[in-house]
Amino acid sequence: MDWINLMVEIVKPIALAIITLLVGLIVIKVIVKLIGSQISRSKLDESLKPFLMSIVSIGLNVLLIVSLIGILGIPTASFVAILGSFGLALGLAFQGSLSNLAGGVLLLTMRPFKVGDYIEGAGYDGTVKAIQILYTELITPDNKMVYIPNGNLSNSGIVNYSVHDTRRVDFTFGVGYEEDNHHVIQTLEGIIAKHTLILKDPEPFIRLSGHGDSAVEYTVRVWTKTENYWVVHFDLIEEVKTTFDREKISIPYPQMDIHNI
Repeated sequence: MDWINLMVEIVKPIALAIITLLVGLIVIKVIVKLIGSQISRSKLDESLKPFLMSIVSIGLNVLLIVSLIGILGIPTASFVAILGSFGLALGLAFQGSLSNLAGGVLLLTMRPFKVGDYIEGAGYDGTVKAIQILYTELITPDNKMVYIPNGNLSNSGIVNYSVHDTRRVDFTFGVGYEEDNHHVIQTLEGIIAKHTLILKDPEPFIRLSGHGDSAVEYTVRVWTKTENYWVVHFDLIEEVKTTFDREKISIPYPQMDIHNI
């Protein structure tokens, strides 16, 4: 009878562990499905949803494994300690990747930019093509693909040029000291008034702003739709040169006057 009792003692925890495993897998499947439906209906970024689902699934499966080890009579404290040591070693070995992972989660959660935005950060600027968990893909104006680690990007200043619908375009034009101030300002006003992409509100700003070594400097600030920024920028530079030439307004180059004493 002793061997029967021994067999019962051995089989009992194994059978209980098997039942717990089967029931646990079913429960995990139901929980993951419920949480997945909630996440899929949320406004989280599409790249973040699969990652969150993986975290939930892994966490629940780890809890199930710990429970099975306890049922089988293996000290869970030792197992948890070993698991913790393994996790620490793994974390030290992949601390760069973990930093990028954390940065990716932060970017996808806080959403300082989205796909299609033009941004500047971590020493690069370009249009966001994709936000991955470990890195962000940028397309530069000259059509280069840049992969920026999310750890670097999330820890640096990010300039998002696409957040607002309008942007201000700033210019500084230099003219000769002999030119009439009123004539120059009127000419600049006429150039701006003719450009259809420049907004009337906010009102354009034109003022004499400085006396340089070789020229009188005029600051011009105009507002336009964000998507028209570069069109306005280059149009005004070209039109100012053409109009100044027609109006006989000189655009001096750096020079030095030497006087005999």
